[in-house]
Amino acid sequence: MAEKMISIDEALQIVRNNAEVLGIESVGMPEATGRVLAEDVFSDVNMPPFNKSAMDGYACRKEDLSGSLKVLGEIPAGSFQTFTIGQGECVKIMTGAPVPESADVVIMKEYVEILDNDHIRYTKTSGSSNICLLGEDVQKGDKVLSAGTLIRPEHIAVLAGVGKTTVDVCRRPKVAVMTTGSELVEPTEKPSAGQIRNSNGPQMVAQLRSMNFPVEYSGIVEDTPEATQLAIQNALLENDVILLSGGVSVGDYDFVPQVLKELGFTILTTVMAAKPGKHTLFARKGKKHVLGLPGNPVSSYVQLEVIGKELLYNLMGTSFTPFRIKARLAVDFKRKKNNRYEFLPVIISPFGEVELLPYHGSAHIHALTGANALMEIPVGISEISKGESVYVRPL
Repeated sequence: MAEKMISIDEALQIVRNNAEVLGIESVGMPEATGRVLAEDVFSDVNMPPFNKSAMDGYACRKEDLSGSLKVLGEIPAGSFQTFTIGQGECVKIMTGAPVPESADVVIMKEYVEILDNDHIRYTKTSGSSNICLLGEDVQKGDKVLSAGTLIRPEHIAVLAGVGKTTVDVCRRPKVAVMTTGSELVEPTEKPSAGQIRNSNGPQMVAQLRSMNFPVEYSGIVEDTPEATQLAIQNALLENDVILLSGGVSVGDYDFVPQVLKELGFTILTTVMAAKPGKHTLFARKGKKHVLGLPGNPVSSYVQLEVIGKELLYNLMGTSFTPFRIKARLAVDFKRKKNNRYEFLPVIISPFGEVELLPYHGSAHIHALTGANALMEIPVGISEISKGESVYVRPL
Protein backbone atom coordinates (compact mmCIF):
# COMPACT_ATOMS: atom_id res chain seq x y z
CA MET A 1 0.00 0.00 0.00
CA ALA A 2 1.40 3.38 -0.99
CA GLU A 3 2.33 5.77 1.80
CA LYS A 4 0.24 8.92 2.14
CA MET A 5 2.04 11.97 0.75
CA ILE A 6 2.00 14.77 3.33
CA SER A 7 2.67 18.47 2.81
CA ILE A 8 5.92 20.14 3.80
CA ASP A 9 4.08 22.07 6.52
CA GLU A 10 2.76 18.81 7.95
CA ALA A 11 6.24 17.29 7.87
CA LEU A 12 7.73 20.32 9.61
CA GLN A 13 5.09 20.14 12.33
CA ILE A 14 5.81 16.44 12.86
CA VAL A 15 9.49 17.30 13.27
CA ARG A 16 8.70 20.06 15.80
CA ASN A 17 6.46 17.73 17.80
CA ASN A 18 9.22 15.13 18.02
CA ALA A 19 12.29 17.25 18.71
CA GLU A 20 12.93 17.96 22.38
CA VAL A 21 15.86 19.80 23.92
CA LEU A 22 18.66 17.31 24.57
CA GLY A 23 20.05 18.93 27.70
CA ILE A 24 21.67 22.04 29.14
CA GLU A 25 25.35 22.89 29.52
CA SER A 26 27.42 25.89 30.55
CA VAL A 27 29.80 27.52 28.09
CA GLY A 28 32.09 30.52 28.19
CA MET A 29 30.82 33.72 26.63
CA PRO A 30 33.16 33.58 23.59
CA GLU A 31 31.86 30.10 22.70
CA ALA A 32 28.18 31.03 23.06
CA THR A 33 27.66 32.40 19.53
CA GLY A 34 25.22 30.20 17.62
CA ARG A 35 23.93 28.56 20.80
CA VAL A 36 20.48 28.91 22.37
CA LEU A 37 20.17 30.48 25.82
CA ALA A 38 18.68 28.20 28.47
CA GLU A 39 18.34 30.98 31.06
CA ASP A 40 17.16 34.56 31.34
CA VAL A 41 19.99 37.08 31.70
CA PHE A 42 19.67 40.15 33.92
CA SER A 43 21.86 43.23 34.14
CA ASP A 44 23.93 43.80 37.26
CA VAL A 45 24.58 47.45 36.33
CA ASN A 46 22.97 50.50 34.81
CA MET A 47 24.00 51.08 31.20
CA PRO A 48 25.40 53.59 30.84
CA PRO A 49 26.50 53.66 34.51
CA PHE A 50 26.62 57.47 34.52
CA ASN A 51 25.57 60.39 32.35
CA LYS A 52 28.16 60.19 29.57
CA SER A 53 29.12 62.37 26.66
CA ALA A 54 28.04 61.11 23.25
CA MET A 55 30.84 62.99 21.47
CA ASP A 56 34.01 65.04 21.81
CA GLY A 57 33.13 68.61 22.69
CA TYR A 58 32.40 70.97 25.55
CA ALA A 59 29.91 70.48 28.40
CA CYS A 60 28.08 73.49 29.79
CA ARG A 61 24.67 74.83 30.79
CA LYS A 62 22.21 75.53 27.98
CA GLU A 63 21.44 78.96 29.39
CA ASP A 64 25.07 80.03 28.79
CA LEU A 65 25.32 79.16 25.10
CA SER A 66 24.99 82.72 23.87
CA GLY A 67 28.23 84.13 25.31
CA SER A 68 31.89 83.25 25.67
CA LEU A 69 32.74 80.54 28.19
CA LYS A 70 35.74 79.89 30.41
CA VAL A 71 37.19 76.37 30.03
CA LEU A 72 37.74 74.94 33.52
CA GLY A 73 39.59 71.82 32.42
CA GLU A 74 39.28 68.55 30.58
CA ILE A 75 37.56 65.21 31.26
CA PRO A 76 39.00 62.32 29.25
CA ALA A 77 37.18 59.00 28.86
CA GLY A 78 37.93 56.63 31.72
CA SER A 79 38.40 59.34 34.35
CA PHE A 80 35.90 60.57 36.90
CA GLN A 81 37.05 64.12 37.54
CA THR A 82 34.52 66.31 39.28
CA PHE A 83 33.81 69.79 38.06
CA THR A 84 31.13 72.20 39.20
CA ILE A 85 30.18 74.27 36.21
CA GLY A 86 28.87 77.70 37.03
CA GLN A 87 27.59 80.62 34.99
CA GLY A 88 29.78 81.34 31.97
CA GLU A 89 31.84 78.17 32.40
CA CYS A 90 32.37 74.90 30.53
CA VAL A 91 34.63 71.85 30.50
CA LYS A 92 36.27 70.10 27.58
CA ILE A 93 35.01 66.52 27.41
CA MET A 94 35.71 63.35 25.40
CA THR A 95 33.31 60.74 24.04
CA GLY A 96 32.33 58.31 26.79
CA ALA A 97 33.48 60.54 29.64
CA PRO A 98 31.14 61.33 32.58
CA VAL A 99 29.28 64.61 32.24
CA PRO A 100 29.36 66.91 35.31
CA GLU A 101 26.01 67.06 37.12
CA SER A 102 25.77 70.80 36.64
CA ALA A 103 26.03 70.50 32.82
CA ASP A 104 22.97 69.73 30.69
CA VAL A 105 24.40 69.87 27.16
CA VAL A 106 27.52 68.87 25.22
CA ILE A 107 28.31 70.86 22.08
CA MET A 108 30.52 69.06 19.55
CA LYS A 109 33.95 70.57 19.12
CA GLU A 110 33.29 71.31 15.44
CA TYR A 111 30.73 73.92 16.58
CA VAL A 112 33.20 75.77 18.80
CA GLU A 113 35.49 78.76 18.18
CA ILE A 114 38.56 78.91 20.43
CA LEU A 115 39.07 82.50 21.58
CA ASP A 116 42.24 81.97 23.65
CA ASN A 117 43.84 79.28 25.81
CA ASP A 118 40.92 79.03 28.20
CA HIS A 119 37.96 80.69 26.51
CA ILE A 120 35.60 79.52 23.76
CA ARG A 121 32.31 80.42 22.25
CA TYR A 122 29.75 78.34 20.40
CA THR A 123 29.20 79.06 16.72
CA LYS A 124 26.39 76.57 16.26
CA THR A 125 24.17 74.36 18.40
CA SER A 126 22.12 71.25 17.74
CA GLY A 127 18.76 70.15 19.05
CA SER A 128 20.26 67.25 20.97
CA SER A 129 21.86 67.40 24.39
CA ASN A 130 24.46 64.84 23.24
CA ILE A 131 24.32 63.24 26.68
CA CYS A 132 23.56 59.54 27.21
CA LEU A 133 21.65 59.43 30.48
CA LEU A 134 22.39 56.99 33.28
CA GLY A 135 20.44 53.76 32.71
CA GLU A 136 18.74 54.93 29.51
CA ASP A 137 19.85 51.78 27.67
CA VAL A 138 19.48 49.24 30.49
CA GLN A 139 18.71 49.64 34.18
CA LYS A 140 20.16 47.44 36.89
CA GLY A 141 17.95 44.36 37.29
CA ASP A 142 16.47 44.56 33.78
CA LYS A 143 16.15 41.34 31.79
CA VAL A 144 18.44 41.86 28.82
CA LEU A 145 18.17 38.45 27.13
CA SER A 146 15.51 35.75 27.37
CA ALA A 147 15.83 31.99 27.45
CA GLY A 148 15.36 30.67 23.92
CA THR A 149 17.42 33.43 22.29
CA LEU A 150 19.68 32.23 19.49
CA ILE A 151 22.89 34.03 20.38
CA ARG A 152 24.39 36.25 17.69
CA PRO A 153 27.53 38.42 17.96
CA GLU A 154 25.46 41.43 19.06
CA HIS A 155 24.16 39.39 21.99
CA ILE A 156 27.75 38.70 23.04
CA ALA A 157 28.18 42.46 23.47
CA VAL A 158 25.19 42.50 25.83
CA LEU A 159 26.53 39.53 27.81
CA ALA A 160 29.89 41.26 28.11
CA GLY A 161 28.24 44.50 29.20
CA VAL A 162 26.48 42.81 32.11
CA GLY A 163 29.48 40.69 33.07
CA LYS A 164 27.88 37.37 32.14
CA THR A 165 31.03 35.47 31.22
CA THR A 166 29.46 31.99 31.48
CA VAL A 167 25.97 31.13 30.24
CA ASP A 168 23.68 28.13 30.31
CA VAL A 169 22.79 27.00 26.79
CA CYS A 170 20.93 24.10 25.22
CA ARG A 171 23.19 21.30 24.10
CA ARG A 172 23.76 21.06 20.37
CA PRO A 173 22.85 17.72 18.78
CA LYS A 174 25.73 15.53 17.69
CA VAL A 175 25.18 14.41 14.11
CA ALA A 176 26.51 11.42 12.21
CA VAL A 177 26.52 11.62 8.41
CA MET A 178 26.48 8.52 6.23
CA THR A 179 25.65 7.72 2.63
CA THR A 180 24.22 4.45 1.37
CA GLY A 181 24.99 2.88 -1.98
CA SER A 182 27.17 0.01 -3.18
CA GLU A 183 27.98 2.08 -6.27
CA LEU A 184 29.73 4.78 -4.22
CA VAL A 185 33.43 5.31 -3.63
CA GLU A 186 35.08 8.06 -1.61
CA PRO A 187 36.35 11.20 -3.39
CA THR A 188 39.93 9.99 -2.87
CA GLU A 189 39.30 7.00 -5.13
CA LYS A 190 38.92 6.80 -8.89
CA PRO A 191 35.58 5.20 -9.82
CA SER A 192 35.58 1.92 -11.69
CA ALA A 193 32.88 0.91 -14.16
CA GLY A 194 29.46 1.35 -12.55
CA GLN A 195 30.79 3.47 -9.68
CA ILE A 196 30.52 7.16 -8.80
CA ARG A 197 32.23 9.29 -6.19
CA ASN A 198 30.37 10.07 -2.99
CA SER A 199 29.43 13.75 -3.21
CA ASN A 200 26.48 13.82 -0.80
CA GLY A 201 28.51 12.91 2.27
CA PRO A 202 31.02 15.77 1.98
CA GLN A 203 28.21 18.15 0.99
CA MET A 204 26.13 17.32 4.07
CA VAL A 205 29.15 17.53 6.37
CA ALA A 206 29.94 20.97 4.94
CA GLN A 207 26.35 22.14 5.42
CA LEU A 208 26.36 21.01 9.05
CA ARG A 209 29.72 22.58 9.80
CA SER A 210 28.53 25.86 8.33
CA MET A 211 25.78 25.71 10.98
CA ASN A 212 28.36 24.93 13.72
CA PHE A 213 26.96 21.51 14.59
CA PRO A 214 29.29 18.77 15.84
CA VAL A 215 29.44 16.27 12.99
CA GLU A 216 30.96 12.82 12.54
CA TYR A 217 31.41 11.37 9.09
CA SER A 218 30.48 7.67 9.17
CA GLY A 219 31.35 6.93 5.57
CA ILE A 220 29.68 4.85 2.86
CA VAL A 221 27.28 2.04 3.75
CA GLU A 222 26.88 -0.95 1.45
CA ASP A 223 23.35 -1.67 0.17
CA THR A 224 22.62 -4.66 2.42
CA PRO A 225 20.37 -4.90 5.49
CA GLU A 226 23.28 -6.15 7.60
CA ALA A 227 25.63 -3.32 6.67
CA THR A 228 22.87 -0.73 7.08
CA GLN A 229 21.93 -2.01 10.54
CA LEU A 230 25.53 -2.16 11.76
CA ALA A 231 26.28 1.37 10.53
CA ILE A 232 23.18 2.83 12.19
CA GLN A 233 23.83 1.00 15.48
CA ASN A 234 27.42 2.22 15.60
CA ALA A 235 26.46 5.81 14.78
CA LEU A 236 23.81 5.84 17.53
CA LEU A 237 26.41 5.11 20.21
CA GLU A 238 27.84 8.65 20.23
CA ASN A 239 25.32 10.72 18.26
CA ASP A 240 21.84 12.14 18.68
CA VAL A 241 20.96 12.38 14.99
CA ILE A 242 21.82 10.25 12.00
CA LEU A 243 21.67 12.09 8.71
CA LEU A 244 21.87 9.74 5.77
CA SER A 245 21.31 9.94 2.05
CA GLY A 246 19.96 7.15 -0.12
CA GLY A 247 18.22 3.93 0.80
CA VAL A 248 14.97 5.59 1.88
CA SER A 249 12.79 5.15 -1.22
CA VAL A 250 10.88 2.05 -2.35
CA GLY A 251 13.53 0.32 -4.44
CA ASP A 252 14.73 -3.24 -4.01
CA TYR A 253 17.92 -2.02 -2.31
CA ASP A 254 16.37 0.65 -0.08
CA PHE A 255 16.75 -1.03 3.31
CA VAL A 256 16.75 1.94 5.69
CA PRO A 257 13.01 1.91 6.63
CA GLN A 258 13.06 -1.85 7.27
CA VAL A 259 16.21 -1.66 9.41
CA LEU A 260 14.92 1.28 11.46
CA LYS A 261 11.73 -0.60 12.30
CA GLU A 262 13.77 -3.62 13.39
CA LEU A 263 15.82 -1.33 15.65
CA GLY A 264 12.68 -0.02 17.34
CA PHE A 265 12.33 3.33 15.60
CA THR A 266 8.95 4.86 14.84
CA ILE A 267 8.88 6.09 11.26
CA LEU A 268 6.98 9.38 11.23
CA THR A 269 7.33 10.56 7.62
CA THR A 270 8.35 8.86 4.39
CA VAL A 271 6.75 10.75 1.50
CA MET A 272 6.39 14.54 1.19
CA ALA A 273 4.71 16.66 -1.45
CA ALA A 274 8.10 18.23 -2.15
CA LYS A 275 10.32 18.57 -5.19
CA PRO A 276 13.11 17.70 -4.86
CA GLY A 277 12.96 15.47 -1.82
CA LYS A 278 9.72 13.52 -2.16
CA HIS A 279 11.16 10.48 -0.37
CA THR A 280 12.39 12.08 2.85
CA LEU A 281 12.23 9.90 5.94
CA PHE A 282 12.05 11.01 9.57
CA ALA A 283 12.17 8.49 12.41
CA ARG A 284 12.52 8.65 16.17
CA LYS A 285 13.38 6.34 19.04
CA GLY A 286 13.45 8.15 22.37
CA LYS A 287 16.04 10.90 22.07
CA LYS A 288 17.57 9.43 18.92
CA HIS A 289 16.52 10.73 15.50
CA VAL A 290 17.14 9.65 11.93
CA LEU A 291 16.64 11.89 8.92
CA GLY A 292 16.87 9.98 5.65
CA LEU A 293 17.33 12.09 2.54
CA PRO A 294 17.09 11.08 -1.12
CA GLY A 295 20.29 10.07 -2.87
CA ASN A 296 20.31 12.79 -5.51
CA PRO A 297 22.57 15.70 -4.52
CA VAL A 298 20.11 18.57 -5.04
CA SER A 299 17.45 16.66 -3.10
CA SER A 300 19.73 16.00 -0.14
CA TYR A 301 20.96 19.60 -0.11
CA VAL A 302 17.49 21.14 -0.26
CA GLN A 303 15.87 18.90 2.32
CA LEU A 304 18.74 19.33 4.76
CA GLU A 305 18.06 23.05 4.45
CA VAL A 306 14.28 22.64 4.83
CA ILE A 307 13.63 19.65 7.12
CA GLY A 308 17.11 19.07 8.55
CA LYS A 309 17.54 22.58 9.91
CA GLU A 310 14.09 22.46 11.51
CA LEU A 311 15.04 19.25 13.33
CA LEU A 312 18.47 20.40 14.48
CA TYR A 313 17.38 23.85 15.61
CA ASN A 314 14.45 22.44 17.59
CA LEU A 315 16.71 19.91 19.28
CA MET A 316 18.90 22.76 20.51
CA GLY A 317 15.99 24.78 21.86
CA THR A 318 14.72 27.07 19.12
CA SER A 319 12.88 27.00 15.81
CA PHE A 320 14.31 27.62 12.38
CA THR A 321 12.85 30.54 10.45
CA PRO A 322 14.20 30.56 6.89
CA PHE A 323 15.17 33.90 5.41
CA ARG A 324 12.80 34.48 2.50
CA ILE A 325 12.30 37.52 0.31
CA LYS A 326 9.92 38.45 -2.48
CA ALA A 327 11.36 39.24 -5.89
CA ARG A 328 9.99 39.63 -9.40
CA LEU A 329 10.42 36.85 -11.95
CA ALA A 330 12.49 37.92 -14.98
CA VAL A 331 10.87 35.40 -17.37
CA ASP A 332 7.73 33.31 -17.68
CA PHE A 333 7.74 29.99 -15.80
CA LYS A 334 5.75 26.83 -16.49
CA ARG A 335 5.74 23.32 -15.09
CA LYS A 336 3.79 20.19 -16.05
CA LYS A 337 2.77 18.97 -12.59
CA ASN A 338 1.75 21.18 -9.70
CA ASN A 339 1.05 18.65 -6.94
CA ARG A 340 4.33 19.25 -5.08
CA TYR A 341 5.93 22.26 -3.39
CA GLU A 342 9.01 22.89 -5.50
CA PHE A 343 12.37 24.46 -4.72
CA LEU A 344 14.16 25.56 -7.88
CA PRO A 345 17.79 26.78 -8.07
CA VAL A 346 17.76 30.35 -9.43
CA ILE A 347 19.79 33.54 -9.57
CA ILE A 348 18.73 36.81 -7.98
CA SER A 349 20.21 39.37 -10.38
CA PRO A 350 21.90 42.63 -9.27
CA PHE A 351 18.62 44.30 -10.26
CA GLY A 352 16.65 42.13 -7.81
CA GLU A 353 14.98 39.96 -10.45
CA VAL A 354 14.76 36.16 -10.34
CA GLU A 355 16.47 34.52 -13.31
CA LEU A 356 16.09 30.83 -14.15
CA LEU A 357 19.05 28.52 -14.66
CA PRO A 358 19.50 25.42 -16.83
CA TYR A 359 18.27 22.64 -14.55
CA HIS A 360 17.96 18.97 -15.40
CA GLY A 361 16.50 17.72 -12.13
CA SER A 362 17.69 16.70 -8.69
CA ALA A 363 20.65 14.70 -10.02
CA HIS A 364 22.10 17.85 -11.61
CA ILE A 365 25.10 18.19 -9.31
CA HIS A 366 26.24 21.53 -10.79
CA ALA A 367 22.83 23.20 -10.54
CA LEU A 368 23.42 24.73 -7.12
CA THR A 369 26.90 26.05 -7.87
CA GLY A 370 25.53 28.65 -10.28
CA ALA A 371 22.57 29.56 -8.07
CA ASN A 372 22.36 32.06 -5.25
CA ALA A 373 18.79 31.30 -4.19
CA LEU A 374 16.00 28.73 -4.22
CA MET A 375 12.68 29.83 -5.75
CA GLU A 376 9.59 28.43 -4.03
CA ILE A 377 6.66 27.26 -6.15
CA PRO A 378 3.61 26.33 -4.05
CA VAL A 379 1.33 23.37 -4.67
CA GLY A 380 -1.35 24.20 -7.26
CA ILE A 381 0.75 26.71 -9.20
CA SER A 382 1.58 25.68 -12.78
CA GLU A 383 2.48 29.01 -14.37
CA ILE A 384 4.07 32.23 -13.14
CA SER A 385 4.22 35.21 -15.48
CA LYS A 386 7.18 37.49 -15.98
CA GLY A 387 7.01 40.35 -13.48
CA GLU A 388 5.04 38.43 -10.86
CA SER A 389 6.50 38.19 -7.37
CA VAL A 390 7.79 34.89 -6.01
CA TYR A 391 9.35 33.85 -2.72
CA VAL A 392 13.04 33.01 -2.83
CA ARG A 393 15.47 31.76 -0.19
CA PRO A 394 18.93 33.28 -0.65
CA LEU A 395 21.68 30.67 -0.33
